[in-house]
Formats: sequence, C-alpha cells, structure tokens
Amino acid sequence: MAQEHSSKQYDLDLETLRSRVLEMGGLVESQILSAINGLATGDTSTLDKVIQEDTRVNALEVSIDTDCSHLIARRQPTAGDLRMVLAVIKIVVDLERIGDEAAKIARMGKRSSEHMRLPRTPIAAVRHMGEIGIGMLRKALDALARLDPVAAAAIVREDVEIDEEFRSIVRQLITFMMEDPRTISQSIDILWVAKAIERIGDHSKNMAEQVIYVVKGTDVRHTTVEQLEREALG
Repeated sequence: MAQEHSSKQYDLDLETLRSRVLEMGGLVESQILSAINGLATGDTSTLDKVIQEDTRVNALEVSIDTDCSHLIARRQPTAGDLRMVLAVIKIVVDLERIGDEAAKIARMGKRSSEHMRLPRTPIAAVRHMGEIGIGMLRKALDALARLDPVAAAAIVREDVEIDEEFRSIVRQLITFMMEDPRTISQSIDILWVAKAIERIGDHSKNMAEQVIYVVKGTDVRHTTVEQLEREALG
C-alpha cells in the first residue's frame, strides 16, 4: 500500500509540474497579447502592466526550476519521466525569455507612442505577426498538455511563416525611412518589436521540439523540418 501511495504521489508530482508550466505559459501568452494591443492602441497603462508582470514570470521560472531539482533528488526519474523533467527545465527558460520579449515590446510601445509619425501599415503588419507568434505559443502549450508530437511538428513549420513576416516588415520600414527621415526613430522601435515577435516564434519552436523529445525520446534540435516531421510521425 505504501508503495502504491508513493507511486500515485509521484504521478501527481509530475502532473503538477506540467500544470505549473502551463500556468506560466498562460501568463506569458497574456503578456504578449497585452503588449501588442497596447502598442497598437497607445495604451501606456496596459504596457506598464506588462513590464511589471515580468517579475512574476521570473519568479515562476525559479520556482519551477526548484520543483524540478527536488523531484530529481527525491524520485530519481528515469526514461520518459526523466525526459519530461529535463524538457520542463528547458521549456521554462523559453517561457521566461518570451516574457522578456513581451516586456521589450511594451517598452518599445511606450517610446513609440511619444512620436507617432509612422503610418498605421507597419503597426498592422506587426499586429498580424504578433497573432502568428501568439498562435505558435498557444499551440506549443497545447501540444505539451496533450503530449502530441504531430501538433508540435506543425508548429516548427510555422516558424518559417513568421520569419517571412519579419522580412516583409523590415522591407516596409526601410521604405518609410527612405521616404521620410523623420520616421527613422520610430521605425527602429517597430523593427525591435518585430524582432521580438520573431524571437517569440523561435522560443515556441524550441518548446515544440521538447514535446517531440518527451514523447519520442529523440533530440530533434538542429534537424531539418522534414527530418523532424518524420520523427514526430514515426
């Protein structure tokens, strides 16, 4: 009976760990959405809140890391359980960095609102790019919740789309700066925002790769999209 209780507690510990990662992911997703909306509307109070929330995200990273260390020390997990714990350690790093990017977007949004000379076209493009980035993060968290390697592989392919969106925004901003030098300062701010969203896509892709690692036991980092998809489907 004691062994059965211990096994059930171990399963509960692992599930709690995954739930806390998903909680952190939900907070970070909310940060990005608020940062992009605040940028588009010029709502500085929303942007201030995003910056303040970064402290909470950092605290969650440290807390979940500590939980992982205790779980390894107490339970000495092996095989799939060990892969899950190792993946969580890496995923929370990506989530914390996504939180950093959201705070960066908020800071750039505050600066941009002070000298709004840029036409709305690049702002709309950034918002669209942000929707793709948020979608990638949401799908990565869902793939983790369901341990779905096929869904995770699809996220990796989406990263190509967000990279192309970034290049398109860069071309737009260069055109605006050449046509009106007064837009240079704000164009650079918007460029940093677009780069932050592109990095959010990268971190979401990293999370998706960890899901495949947990389920399949294969490290698919630094492989081609085709190789990764074959591994996920295999």
